[in-house]
Amino acid sequence: MIWSDQLEAGESIRWEATPAPRCYTFRHWKVSLFGLLLVLLASWWEVLAWQMAAVYQLAWLPLIPLPVWLFGLYLAIGKPLLARREWETVRYAVTGRRLLARRGRKRLALPLDRIGYFCLEPHGENLGSVRVESKDGQIRLCLCCIEYPRQLTDLLEEAMRRSGTLCEREATAIDSASRGG
Repeated sequence: MIWSDQLEAGESIRWEATPAPRCYTFRHWKVSLFGLLLVLLASWWEVLAWQMAAVYQLAWLPLIPLPVWLFGLYLAIGKPLLARREWETVRYAVTGRRLLARRGRKRLALPLDRIGYFCLEPHGENLGSVRVESKDGQIRLCLCCIEYPRQLTDLLEEAMRRSGTLCEREATAIDSASRGG
């Protein structure tokens, strides 16, 4: 069991998920698009630098746009590749007492009675990211690209009701707003 080292005595998993692979990999698509633009501009700059180097006999001139070109390449290709590689190590879970998140060697836990706020950011009909914040604002978690995120938000609402953070009137308003009524 992947969570056995993080579970306390008597604790069991109520909900568990991994991010959707495509959504997680391309969640920063705007950054990749910007990187592609940088690569194109740096390539144009490189062509101009080679032409100017030939005219003015400045051999170092074509080296100037190289860092911009490499940075653009990292943003356009490297960042999505690293995200895809990281995806394999990302897991989320809710127990009876805590919200658990794991990303590589990094492990985070937030007691359910300390949850002060959460927000669902939909990415599609059954896909979304949930941002969770503790009451004191010290702990912030983003559970990215979860399939069927409503299962998680139902558990978080229940925990907030039990801890007194969410009163019944707020819960009814949230519930009717999320269901489109």
